[in-house]
Amino acid sequence: MQAIEVHGLRKSYKDLHVLRGVDLAVPAGSIYALLGSNGAGKTTLVQIISTLLSADAGQVRVNGFDTAAQPRQVRESLSLTGQFAAIDGVHTGRENLILLARLRRDPDPERAADALLERFDLTEAGARRPSTYSGGMRRRLDLAMGLVGGAPLVLLDEPTTGLDPQSRIQMWNIIRELAASGTTVLLTTQYLDEAEQLADRIAILHDGTIIQEGTLADLRKLLPPATIEHVLKEPTLEDIFLTFVGSAGAPEGA
Repeated sequence: MQAIEVHGLRKSYKDLHVLRGVDLAVPAGSIYALLGSNGAGKTTLVQIISTLLSADAGQVRVNGFDTAAQPRQVRESLSLTGQFAAIDGVHTGRENLILLARLRRDPDPERAADALLERFDLTEAGARRPSTYSGGMRRRLDLAMGLVGGAPLVLLDEPTTGLDPQSRIQMWNIIRELAASGTTVLLTTQYLDEAEQLADRIAILHDGTIIQEGTLADLRKLLPPATIEHVLKEPTLEDIFLTFVGSAGAPEGA
């Protein structure tokens, strides 16, 4: 079963052709990474899938619903976390979650909020305004808000951009947990190692089209066979940083 099916998708802004006939199929329950440089069209594609933009041509189906003919059903069946945290700075972290749970008609908004705060290691910070949070904490709260209601499909548009190494690893673990629970994750990223670590399948979006798609093993087969070389591997700066500070995730006050 496909959670997302995209056929012949096109989108232009006057003479700027952003998407030039994109075809994509995201299997249900998988982590699917969409790779591309700045301006490749990743965010535009995500916005069309989530019904925030309309396509000029082509068809998109999300969890069996057509984005053009059934936008309400599409929105009810997914959650979207964009590049910038969409958090109300006036309310506390817990109040943000309770408000969204009420909008999603959760029968017990307080319980739902507390469960998500615990899941994202934000329980102690829940009584504070997000303006006092670190960047990693705000990003985790933003993702927690996206999970209110338990949508079967989660769209993550460059979720780790700007995060420190600890917060990035913690976000990776959360994404893995989502997939393990049966949630489909469509992830856009510029980080090749992120796609390599997380994705079941990878698509490379370039100049408005998908130029390659498949598993990591599939993509590796497109290159010449590897050669064996004996080299001295020095630890990277990230290796050094994580050795000294740990990789379990930054403390809430960081």
